[in-house]
Amino acid sequence: MQGFALSLSPSSTSFLKPFNKITNPRFCPTLTTPSLIKPVDHHGVVHGVSCVGTSHFGSFTRISSSFVCLSQRFDSLKVRATSDPESVDEAPKSKALRILQLGGMFALWYILNVYFNIFNKQLLKAYPYPTTITAFQFGCGTLMIILMWTFNLHAHPKLTRSQFAAIFPLAVAHTMGNLLTNISLGKVNVSFTHTIKAMEPFFTVLFASLFLGEKPSFWIVSSLLPIVVGVALASFTDASFNWTGFCSAMASNVTNQSRNVLSKKFMVRIEETLDNVNLFSVITILSFILLVPAAIFLEGIKFTPSYLQSAASQGLNIRELCLKSLLTGLCFHSYQQVSYMILQMVSPVTHSVGNCAKRVVVIVSSVIFFRIPVSPINTLGTALALAGVFLYSRVKRMKPKPNTA
Repeated sequence: MQGFALSLSPSSTSFLKPFNKITNPRFCPTLTTPSLIKPVDHHGVVHGVSCVGTSHFGSFTRISSSFVCLSQRFDSLKVRATSDPESVDEAPKSKALRILQLGGMFALWYILNVYFNIFNKQLLKAYPYPTTITAFQFGCGTLMIILMWTFNLHAHPKLTRSQFAAIFPLAVAHTMGNLLTNISLGKVNVSFTHTIKAMEPFFTVLFASLFLGEKPSFWIVSSLLPIVVGVALASFTDASFNWTGFCSAMASNVTNQSRNVLSKKFMVRIEETLDNVNLFSVITILSFILLVPAAIFLEGIKFTPSYLQSAASQGLNIRELCLKSLLTGLCFHSYQQVSYMILQMVSPVTHSVGNCAKRVVVIVSSVIFFRIPVSPINTLGTALALAGVFLYSRVKRMKPKPNTA
């Protein structure tokens, strides 16, 4: 409301002293009292303010007072006209921009995940060393994280010993989960591995009940039934079924969900200093450090020039192998980084629904790309398992009604 009472310069008002001894000369004195300032309506009229001068200076003062009050109305009209459209349009524009940004993030998450699974399956076929491949993927992620922190694209964290002690078990579970997933992808079809991984909600509820004391509701237990039945149907009708691939995928579910339980139990105070991106970054670096000696111990050094030369003599395309390894590593870290960024923007339940939809996209795209033969019963089992995951996500959104006495 500043400027709604217009004052003149001292030189032009020195002889216009009001009788009520107001030190700041105004032509419309009622505007100088804050308690009397009234709001402006849509016509630019200041309500409750008398613009008729009641001074003792004759007709000149009365005309001047009217002129000033009319100026105030004109200024109010200008302010109103320029500010209202912006305030009205600002909220819808920001909301639409956020929805557009979130939709782009989800699309990028899905695309990167599809390319990762396709490249990873091709790589594991040509180079059947899942521990070495997983270590290389974590190495690519570590390099990207170091560049991100070096160029200040994201602030690097400052870890304490207690934080490191809490994060380390998560890194071990994360390493095992990704390694077991790659072992499964090397043995069975991509669609079959992701159908088995649809069992994750089952292990989430099981571990939360055993270790956190969270009792599932009737509806949550009911939503798990189609998941179990669907996975069973898909497993025993899949053409690529073998026990190594099946058990590896199941073990991946166990480790991934134990990681979530550990995060709930031990990461109570970590969130105060680490955001999701930095937490994932630290876990990735620790996973790389853990997996390199494990890869050398389990599979030996399979990436020396002499070994690659001998593999090339047996028909392995070294250039294509290196390119696919690099693309797989970039997609591997990027899609997980985007996933953690989305988790900062939406609720965990919304993220779970998005993850379910992502699994559908990955299964369908892998079936089309690799031309996997799918029987009707296998299709029914996969659809039933995914529907159960979606139902579980919807049930998790429901809040229990408070008990009323």
